[in-house]
Amino acid sequence: MARLIPRTLFGRLALLLFVAVLASHVLALTLMFGVMGPPPRPELGPGMSGGPPPMQHAGLWLDIGIRLLALMLAAWVGARWLSQPVLRLASAARELGRDIHRPALVEEGTVECREATRVFNQMQAQICRQLAERDRFVAAVSHDLRTPLTRLALRAEGLQDETQRQQFSRDIAEMNMLITSTLDYLRGAADQETPVLLDLDSELHSLVDDYQETGHVVQMEATASQLPCAPLRTQASALRRCIGNLVDNAVRYGGGAHIRCVDAPDQVCIEVRDFGPGIAESELQNVLQPFYRLEGSRNRGSGGVGLGLSIAQDIARRLNGQLSLHNATPSGLVARVTLPR
Repeated sequence: MARLIPRTLFGRLALLLFVAVLASHVLALTLMFGVMGPPPRPELGPGMSGGPPPMQHAGLWLDIGIRLLALMLAAWVGARWLSQPVLRLASAARELGRDIHRPALVEEGTVECREATRVFNQMQAQICRQLAERDRFVAAVSHDLRTPLTRLALRAEGLQDETQRQQFSRDIAEMNMLITSTLDYLRGAADQETPVLLDLDSELHSLVDDYQETGHVVQMEATASQLPCAPLRTQASALRRCIGNLVDNAVRYGGGAHIRCVDAPDQVCIEVRDFGPGIAESELQNVLQPFYRLEGSRNRGSGGVGLGLSIAQDIARRLNGQLSLHNATPSGLVARVTLPR
């Protein structure tokens, strides 16, 4: 019986009104025929007992049918009218996860719907205030931490011992990388960037050239039958950073990276593949979590900070796309970024 009950508010309101209309008409007909008697028999005349004339009886049924149809239509329109504010509120809740700075909802509908919309707008405003406070805190911490690091770097340059100077410089560079990665992750999607029509092929080739100039084995894969990717409207700096983090991860663990762009009418797929040992299937989702590292040591040079893939995933989500990891055959890891057109 539970399967027959609609799951949506509109369906339940419509069903309730339909049942109420049908029940009221059935009760009215039962009482009417109980008072007026059975339908007329053909052998009895209009003035004799046996109920109203046939024409009156047919007109009564037509009147009831028209009223029933009108009430059914009114019930459907009313149920849809009452459920619209709730549907708008649910849609706004979904959009809030993609854009916290979306315009506030218009308070309309019944008293209950207006109150729910007002609470929802207050919640959104409070989240925006907390994000703004977080951004100010991140900026202050960034300044306060980099100032003493700069002083330490300058003092390290004055050390006479070459070994100590190199050790100090390496430790300072490691601290700077850790601070930069952590602050970048805390900033998250706070940086607002205007989308532009981006030439993907030129952007990816430029990224490959930058890595090759620094001595890394990074290549752009292409086949003779593959056409260049059509321009994509997206945030250029954010996408470059996302792919750059994936390439950094491939270079660190796989010794190099191959980048491939696969175009489609509804989406663009950018793959970054390495030829390292890969990742166990049970760990493919775990490595996307912040500060999670497969390597047990605390060596930043080989283990990293554990934020590169997390930042890449956050950027992909901000661009309305997704990041997924897959083990390649016979070895290696493929990081796939899928972006909608």
